[in-house]
Amino acid sequence: MLNVLLENRKIEAEGVIRDIKKSAKELFRRFGFNKTSVSTLASHAHVAKATIYKYFGSKDEILHSVLIDYIQDNVQDILTKNVNDTDLQSFLANTILRVSRITYTVCNEFIGWEFIRESANAQEYLKRLSEDLEFLLLRSFLANDTIASKVSEDRLTFLIKSSKSIVFSFAFTSVSEADVRKNFISFQKEILPYLVTATLHE
Repeated sequence: MLNVLLENRKIEAEGVIRDIKKSAKELFRRFGFNKTSVSTLASHAHVAKATIYKYFGSKDEILHSVLIDYIQDNVQDILTKNVNDTDLQSFLANTILRVSRITYTVCNEFIGWEFIRESANAQEYLKRLSEDLEFLLLRSFLANDTIASKVSEDRLTFLIKSSKSIVFSFAFTSVSEADVRKNFISFQKEILPYLVTATLHE
């Protein structure tokens, strides 16, 4: 009886967390992270404000959870649909590029680069997201037999760290969408091929 009660509470808690994150995803994309209050989020999720803090320590934690879920789902989708055993170099380059675009896009949609540039807290958060993204991507690559059997963890770490640092620097050097496109084209055509080649040829 106790086990059933505990299991029901766990299922209920998971449902509440799912509702909070779903509402946060919608509100952050619609109004931006900075302009969405916890009170508004609670109202949209149909829970008390105290319930939000029962499951998340802060609005930042909600954002982090939403972004990591979103990126992880997209990374798995990319790795599942784009594996090419015959051309590992192209596969790595295309995967890094797609993940980089996803990361940039979600930061733009959920947080906003203008807020990130102006807020020290946002910049600290971006560092945390960057580190978790690195871990997520490395873990996903190593779980892929095609990649893990041909590229060492050290070399994959080099590729991910280097690419990630360059892409996140776009946030602080680009002042317009035209600059973003220009930077990504340069990254895709000039920088990324060099990084992938260096990764595969120790």
